[in-house]
Amino acid sequence: MNGLTIPFTGIQKQYNNLRTEILDATDTVLRSGSLMSGNYTYEFEDWLARRNHQPYAVTCHSGTQALEIIATWYRRIWDTSPTVAVPTQTYPATLNAFVRAGWNLHIVDTNRYGVMELTKLDHVANIQAICGIGLYGQSVEHMTQSLWALTHPIIEDGAQHWLSNDSKRVGDCAISFDPTKNLANYGNGGAVVTANRELMEFARNWTSNGKPSKHAETGTNSRMSEIDCAQMLVKTRYIDQWQQRRRTIATHWMEMLKDNPAVVSLIDNTNFEKHCFHKFVIDANQRDILQRNLSLRGIETKIHYATPMHELPAYQHYPGPDLLSAGSSLARRCLSLPIYPELTDLEVEYVIDAVLDYV
Repeated sequence: MNGLTIPFTGIQKQYNNLRTEILDATDTVLRSGSLMSGNYTYEFEDWLARRNHQPYAVTCHSGTQALEIIATWYRRIWDTSPTVAVPTQTYPATLNAFVRAGWNLHIVDTNRYGVMELTKLDHVANIQAICGIGLYGQSVEHMTQSLWALTHPIIEDGAQHWLSNDSKRVGDCAISFDPTKNLANYGNGGAVVTANRELMEFARNWTSNGKPSKHAETGTNSRMSEIDCAQMLVKTRYIDQWQQRRRTIATHWMEMLKDNPAVVSLIDNTNFEKHCFHKFVIDANQRDILQRNLSLRGIETKIHYATPMHELPAYQHYPGPDLLSAGSSLARRCLSLPIYPELTDLEVEYVIDAVLDYV
């Protein structure tokens, strides 16, 4: 296996496998002359709504904008700037969407898996909403069992986890289709998924410069094209097969790492059944040395995320945990291994053997 290169994502392999179908779908759209807001868009939105067990889905330019749409709609409820609880382990896009929509932030520590620890909100009085993020693909269904969920809306940033738990939502949800995701577009793409008709209508106005309301409301231009949606519909035919392959890989790696204190899988028996296997993340001693060793063996890895939100300059003025938090510890130990359906069995073994060789 000397010289083998295993990239972090399988987007190129996936395209090569689907090339004929993707090009046929693209050609059909271009020949039709209908490039925006046509039948492929509505068909893809209908698939998304059904997949998420919700009545409505509205596609938009990105997952970040989908979250900003939801945050903006909720923001109108309060006269003063409301505060949302967000976990410290996430990508800045989550926090940016709320800030742009006029929210204040309360950054909350996570558990050892990187998911918000709701018990750490018990002493906080002024929270109007909770942002549910299933980091790495974990379900956030547990949030509905909290007393917080009875009195506070849950806004899901579902960019990483929306395919978990049979795609059932616990709140209004923003979805991302960027090229790193399980269901990936060849560029940006996102959607608002909701059971609220008023939010759906607001999202349609927001993404089309207010045109659906005859410009009774303002908005912007934030849509997925017909080509995007036609190509995504091709991929919906394979998503269940791809998810099963991710599950198989994760199962094998979990077993190989079992009872190994130096490298611990963040997918285990407590979260496996409701995981969507967006990422396979390990908690590793001497993480940076392990990453360099894997790179020397041709294995590309990533760190998600190297700096927790409460340590970034843009958010340090918001309430948040201290440097001894679980989120800060995880940020310095976590490493994401390449996991995608296009990995061959030989590559799957090579990756885990390289990790174990380091140990």
